[in-house]
Amino acid sequence: MKKQYVNHEDSDYIFGRNAVTEALKAGNPINQIFVVSMNGSLGAICSAARKQGIPVKVTDARKLDAMTGGENHQGVCAEGACAEYASVADILAVSEKKGTKPFLILCDGIEDPHNLGAIIRTAEAAGADGIILPKRRSASLTQTVFKTSAGAASWLPVARVSNLATEMIALKKQGIWFYGADMNGEPAAKTDLQGAIGLVIGSEGFGMSEPVKAQCDAIISLPMFGKINSLNASVAAGILMYEAVRQRNEER
Repeated sequence: MKKQYVNHEDSDYIFGRNAVTEALKAGNPINQIFVVSMNGSLGAICSAARKQGIPVKVTDARKLDAMTGGENHQGVCAEGACAEYASVADILAVSEKKGTKPFLILCDGIEDPHNLGAIIRTAEAAGADGIILPKRRSASLTQTVFKTSAGAASWLPVARVSNLATEMIALKKQGIWFYGADMNGEPAAKTDLQGAIGLVIGSEGFGMSEPVKAQCDAIISLPMFGKINSLNASVAAGILMYEAVRQRNEER
């Protein structure tokens, strides 16, 4: 399985207790770990790191503040690549290994790292095979995404492609159907999501791009009963993922 290391300047650190713990469990490449103490849950992190031969250094909170840009590090920061990018072939291999129909999540222009992290977290919990992102106009696997995902980015493969619409055309030839989220679509609960599918989530402000939308086999929506006519991208993604999960479990 060939992967690329993330090389962004702001993705050299993993911070937060859950994120660092999951990175250790997944065997992410970590050079060293900084902690403010070796007590409690931090002690468990230190023990796990040492079993893997990873150096642990005790430092003060001010240094961790500087390393993480003032984010809530919870007293621990790991130095190393946040995650690795997979290929689309790697993602398809996941469903093949499980013996299930492909279940992909495509993020078209999700630029808020917190939204991307939340989508990755939900996708991993929902049993999706992986996330596909465009190389441009998208958040990447930064430390903020990694922390927001609560470590799910260590487990769920994420691929980046040059052109999302072109990739969709290629995947259609492998029998995958694409369903784009849009407020003007057909109700998701009345749409068959049991087969080999890719759920497409558009950007926070503008939705799906026209080339990507044109490649969707159907447009689906969620019922809205209040005065607000749209949901946060990660919230909408989560609801749609679990609608797919509900239907796919019924199929079994």
